[in-house]
Amino acid sequence: MAKKTIGRKEKITLPELGLKLVWAKIDTGAFTSSLHAENIREEVRGGKKVLCFEALMPGHKAYTGQTLCFGKYREKKVKNSFGQAETRFLVVTQIKIAGEAFSAEFTLSDRSSMKNSVLLGRKILQGRFLVDADGVNLAKAYRQKK
Repeated sequence: MAKKTIGRKEKITLPELGLKLVWAKIDTGAFTSSLHAENIREEVRGGKKVLCFEALMPGHKAYTGQTLCFGKYREKKVKNSFGQAETRFLVVTQIKIAGEAFSAEFTLSDRSSMKNSVLLGRKILQGRFLVDADGVNLAKAYRQKK
């Protein structure tokens, strides 16, 4: 399969999170993808431990305020943008980008000081996409073909 070319910023959809066409920064220097989350907490529901959070920041255009809960999650050690190791929760969810849909891992973090609430790292990109650093929203051409 030929790799699709995407830009340094792309609109993605995370259907299981209720997020449609939100901007994501493409970061080939990061291995893991990251999503801004608010009120991250573990709860017990129906006798089982679940991870609950709200995706994006309250001021974000796509913010729904909906509490999302995942029964399957884990913790992962990652290096943050400052090179410091930290432990984050990680969830697996569906992503749609450039006319493709697949499962992807996202760590939940506080990205409130960052320009983009969603960051896509190499793990999602490898084997699927080429990144044109001059381009923005190049995946739009692939979405229109379907």
